[in-house]
Amino acid sequence: MKAIVYTRYGSPDVLQLKEVAKPAPKDDEVLIKIYATTVTSGDCRMRKADPFAVRFFNGLTKPKKITILGNELAGEIEEAGKNVKLFRKGDKVFGQAGLNLGANAEYICLREDATLVIKPAHISYEEAATIPFGGNTALHFLRRGNIRSSQNVLIYGASGSLGTAAVQIAKNFGAEVTGVCSTANVELVKSLGADNVIDYTKEDFTKNGQTYDIIFDTTGKSPFTGCVKSLNQNGIYLRAVHMSLSSIVRGFWTSMTSNKKVIGGVADELKENLLFLKDLIEMGKLKPVIDRRYPFEQIAEAHRYVDKGHKRGNVAITVRN
Repeated sequence: MKAIVYTRYGSPDVLQLKEVAKPAPKDDEVLIKIYATTVTSGDCRMRKADPFAVRFFNGLTKPKKITILGNELAGEIEEAGKNVKLFRKGDKVFGQAGLNLGANAEYICLREDATLVIKPAHISYEEAATIPFGGNTALHFLRRGNIRSSQNVLIYGASGSLGTAAVQIAKNFGAEVTGVCSTANVELVKSLGADNVIDYTKEDFTKNGQTYDIIFDTTGKSPFTGCVKSLNQNGIYLRAVHMSLSSIVRGFWTSMTSNKKVIGGVADELKENLLFLKDLIEMGKLKPVIDRRYPFEQIAEAHRYVDKGHKRGNVAITVRN
């Protein structure tokens, strides 16, 4: 099978289309014929080994454990192990590849209890592939923030893959949602259901006197002190990205010395979360947002685009038609 392989850290030029062995499913696994995958900011960070901590688990001088990137996928079950009960050959599925990644390939084997569910029938493979990472992460953190109906929730970075999902999911919970984005993305964020949209190039939301029950930073670029000051007395500041040591210490101190809380960490990949998202899609309450689509052979170009940090929603990769 063909796969996008990288054997050294660096620019998108390290990505190579290679022929590799097609995997065979174990008794509790399914073999998935991948039709679509994505390129996320997380893939780019793994490719560059940024942060440096990536090297501690994937090889200090070069990638060793993970040499095929890609977390999100959509495709068809080609073969099911003899002990598999949840899926059968021909099922159209979408999900996440887990910590070992590997979805930037023509095939992948996953356990049947992985974050994998039947694809909504009315959306394409490319659309389905863009849902799991941003949707699951947004749902994870909003639930950790104990989101409730009628709360004021601000989504910082509302036009990215995580932000576009967070706006829609927060609205589903009945929140009053304010999105923060650039001028070019104001209309997109409004179209997703945001009640208010702040253009950060024209207004500093931390200085307008408005306070929020939840501030959800999806990019890691929000001003820490300003966000904490913009929380209500019992407000929660969610940070769904890599936190520096100083941010961790400041967050711990804030949580210890006030009624405000700072919550970070890594989202769990859970099948039940993906089933929840699937239901939202089928009810028309969660729409996939795709900025660009690239053919499999041009995945390096997709990485170059994502590296710029200006994508609207998601970047989808068509593995096969």
